[in-house]
Amino acid sequence: MDCVLIVDDDLELCALLRERLSTENFITDAVHDGPAGVQKALSQDYSLVVLDLMLPGMGGLDVLRAIRMRSSVPVLILTARGEDVERILGLEIGADDYLPKPFNPRELIARIRAILRRAGRCSFAGEPLAFEDIRLDRAAREVQIGGSPLAMTNAEFAVLDILLQNIGHVVTREQLTEAVLGRKLGPFDRVIDVHVSNIRKKLASRQGANHIKAVRGSGYIFVSRAEAR
Repeated sequence: MDCVLIVDDDLELCALLRERLSTENFITDAVHDGPAGVQKALSQDYSLVVLDLMLPGMGGLDVLRAIRMRSSVPVLILTARGEDVERILGLEIGADDYLPKPFNPRELIARIRAILRRAGRCSFAGEPLAFEDIRLDRAAREVQIGGSPLAMTNAEFAVLDILLQNIGHVVTREQLTEAVLGRKLGPFDRVIDVHVSNIRKKLASRQGANHIKAVRGSGYIFVSRAEAR
């Protein structure tokens, strides 16, 4: 059974979410400030963390940074409407997805299930994907560049998996959003774009090449190192 940690200082909201999640067969814990969120997230084996960005004691972005230094647990961030900069920063730091407040609890549960389905797919046994000096091992959930591990979040791993399966072919933003996030692409949805940007930076830091090219009005294409230069 999946265990979800809720980190939010809204006690009423936490109680509501715990009640709703329990009806969906989730086990839940809740803490109400930033330092407790970090301690709790790193002290137990949670399936997912629901993290509010506005927290006492330690801001949500700092909580996320602290978690990402030691754990790849999936994180869904909650933001107030209009906090565009904060939600993009959260994705860049390593959040899997975000949901603006106020929200329908059904939408939160749908997002949680989509993230957990993706995390499950990331761990299934299957043939590794290899291209040039890049190797993606689905069974180990590990990416290597020239034999050395490259840290990636679950979302980044899933995006790279799809792009490597379609080398030389355009994968649309709609396709990536549905496959990775389990939902339709919204008109102002930049989640996939930020995940792709993070992958580009990580690959470039090790290879100095931009393997992922944007195709205007469509999506992304993974190309060889020769084509990337």
